[in-house]
Amino acid sequence: MSNDDHVQAARDVYDASAHAYVEFVGTEISPASEGPVDRALIGAFIELIRQQEVAQIADVGCGPGRVARLLADCDLDVIGIDVSEALLSIARDAHPDIKFRQGQCDSLPLGSGALGGIVSWYSMIFTPPDRLSDAFEEFARVLAQGGVVLLAFQANGQPLHRQDAFGTGRPLTSYQHNIEDVTSALEEAGFDVYATTNRAADLPHETGPQGFIIARMPAQT
Repeated sequence: MSNDDHVQAARDVYDASAHAYVEFVGTEISPASEGPVDRALIGAFIELIRQQEVAQIADVGCGPGRVARLLADCDLDVIGIDVSEALLSIARDAHPDIKFRQGQCDSLPLGSGALGGIVSWYSMIFTPPDRLSDAFEEFARVLAQGGVVLLAFQANGQPLHRQDAFGTGRPLTSYQHNIEDVTSALEEAGFDVYATTNRAADLPHETGPQGFIIARMPAQT
């Protein structure tokens, strides 16, 4: 099995279902898809980013650019990155003032130390638990000292395999990560975990708890 099978599976499904997916989630953050806690944590991330010397941030797994739009509206320099060219095309049309590039979480098209922060908003749900360390090591590479990462993911459940994901006829597995395992993988990659949140299912499309982590690369002393 190829190390990137999970990446190709996600790319295939979202390339085939991009327009239907965007009809469901939209192209901007909204109360219909993010609860009060979720939006508050994005706000906390923005405040932390404004303390950084390196200005650019990345929305990794950006989809149609929902989080990127919010960050840009807060006058932050943001680039959106996703594996699906179909979703990126929609993102570029919806947000022509934002830069978008194709890439994946363990191989980002960015230089070392280029970013002050990273948001990975539910994109890690397609990364198997044993591959989280690859992603976090790549995050650590592209973040400057003191850089901040915000993760959101479905938490503390079993993997869900769909043989016909979103009506595409293509298979896809999503993973509900354990917060303690994600925290451990971040620390092994060199991050200091700043805050963790585990909230109950609150929105109609949610079936279980949602996990959030803010972590930082150590600042130079």
